[in-house]
Amino acid sequence: MTDIAPTIQITILGSGTCVPSLRRSSCAVLLETAGQKLLMDAGAGAIRRLIEAGGSIFDISYIFFSHFHPDHTAELVPFLFATKYPDSRLRKTPLTLVAGEGFVSFFNGLKQAYGSWIELDPHLLTIVEMNTLEPDYLDCGRFTVNTRPAAHNPESLSYRVSASSGYSVVYSGDTDYSENLAILAAFADILICECSHPDALKVRGHLSPSLAGRIAADARVRKLVLTHFYPECDRFDIEKECRNTYNGPLVLAEDLMQL
Repeated sequence: MTDIAPTIQITILGSGTCVPSLRRSSCAVLLETAGQKLLMDAGAGAIRRLIEAGGSIFDISYIFFSHFHPDHTAELVPFLFATKYPDSRLRKTPLTLVAGEGFVSFFNGLKQAYGSWIELDPHLLTIVEMNTLEPDYLDCGRFTVNTRPAAHNPESLSYRVSASSGYSVVYSGDTDYSENLAILAAFADILICECSHPDALKVRGHLSPSLAGRIAADARVRKLVLTHFYPECDRFDIEKECRNTYNGPLVLAEDLMQL
């Protein structure tokens, strides 16, 4: 009998940015592996997209935040508030929030504003801060997570989620060109990489198609998925620009796309 090696199911919940859009919600990706459901970021629209994809907030066991900008964290408060309705007994799976250094302070600031509305029973909520100055590692039992600092904010991280089979998905979060990301993504099955602006309009702290492709090529990833598109990307041939540096399998993310 042949065993089927566990992989990671991916649903793009939000392929956009802070710019309001009916087509693209803010950043969020659903990963499913070994019976666990994880969110990578939770920007505005993440909960609605999660429901549209057939999921529930009560199924989520981990939320990994790449950094604290609103288009990556805005649905944390609604997520926790909804968890308490009608009470937290609906959540049977503990929730773990993972982010870079400073997240506890960030979360305490939210509690100062919202108080008990977002407080869960201690046995249901755990917060883990990862090192933002050097590589870090988290063993989540059914999967593992490696992180490296990203070139965006002081708290910014990129994540590599690996199934027990070794199948791996890398989520860049917001970042400029970074050797850290290329190292983290080395030989990954899928790299979900931000691609905020076309090459001609690149801004500091973000990647363009050619730079994202260069990282994917250096890392020798099996498939590159570009996401986090600002509206300016609609006026350019993002795929063609990425092909200047990367010739492997390439996908341009759309909300509710499954991989």
